[in-house]
Amino acid sequence: MKLRQNVRHFAAKQALTMPVVGEMVRDRLVDLHVDVFGSKAAEGHREEREPRLEAFFDRTFDTYVDALDAGFTEAKAREITHIQANFDFYNHGWTEMMEFPADELDAHYDRYREFFERHGITIADPLGEYGGDVPDAPSTPERLDDPVHPHAEGGFADDVYVEDDDGNLVVGGTDEPDDVDVTAAPGVDED
Repeated sequence: MKLRQNVRHFAAKQALTMPVVGEMVRDRLVDLHVDVFGSKAAEGHREEREPRLEAFFDRTFDTYVDALDAGFTEAKAREITHIQANFDFYNHGWTEMMEFPADELDAHYDRYREFFERHGITIADPLGEYGGDVPDAPSTPERLDDPVHPHAEGGFADDVYVEDDDGNLVVGGTDEPDDVDVTAAPGVDED
């Protein structure tokens, strides 16, 4: 999968494991993800999907922290959560929201199979043990017959590809800076 990565991602990584600040950052990141992916929803469907997206993304931050604890890099831990979201988008027929084409679902699953299996995550159950009371939203299964992926970039299923602030594409992600200021994380300011 192709992701962007900058100092804000590393600041968020640190902040998510901190008391108080972690909750502020988590709330802001959930809001950001709902906004970004909600804006990709087919016309007339955003509002009905947002409650599910909010609860779903909130749960993926537990996955993210566990992936970091398991030794994954920031980029790979974040990619895992994006893959979970794409599984859910696919299951609902929300192909217009997907970040990679549906024919790459299995390849993305296979790259993290051991982690996914350990946590009960499957394509059909993208949250696995991180699930729970997540509101459902109307599906558009007819879109699976001829999926349209206006926001998907194919050909990146073999590794995580990170575009840095200079537009360089780095396989595996960029190195974490030595001195990360947590106030750079979304939802945190110096006050």
